[in-house]
Amino acid sequence: MMVNMKTLTRITRNRLCFAAVFAALVAVSQFFIIPLPGGVPLVLKNLFVVLAGTVLGGFYGGIALLIFIAAGLLGAPVFVIPGPGAFSTPLGGYIIGYFLAALTAGLICGIPKISEKKISLINSLRVSIASFLGFAIILICGSVYLMFLNSISFLAAITAGIAPFVIGDLIKLAICIPLTLKLRPIAARYLND
Repeated sequence: MMVNMKTLTRITRNRLCFAAVFAALVAVSQFFIIPLPGGVPLVLKNLFVVLAGTVLGGFYGGIALLIFIAAGLLGAPVFVIPGPGAFSTPLGGYIIGYFLAALTAGLICGIPKISEKKISLINSLRVSIASFLGFAIILICGSVYLMFLNSISFLAAITAGIAPFVIGDLIKLAICIPLTLKLRPIAARYLND
């Protein structure tokens, strides 16, 4: 019984460490900006948000984003606007979307398993759906928040909160799916018994 408790403690510690690492990746990813034609740059933050869920699963992917959000609320420079003031701007909706995206994508993918080393059609489809929904949730939350915050129409909110980011998010989606399929079996070695 003592060995099982020791193993459980090690697995929980590893999962929390991975969640902290993903929180840090989300935080520092805002500094990696790739300019695109049209004026809206490609920022990697939401790529790491979705990866947190797809690689760690729903619970620990959600924990990673709660760590990130808590750090921002406490004043760490992880939001574009530091502290709780970020929620008085349209960014607040995207921040809420980060948590919901990681949680949803992670619930769809589940905790990674070592058996996922062999890429299957079902696993690839699950990761693709989870990743797509993760990016979509971020954009939808941002747009809905923008709509209520600025008292604008739904169409205006979509035009301002989704349309400028579609091309960049499709590029990140194309990166996220194969990256998730490679990272899940690696993470499974540390996150499972």
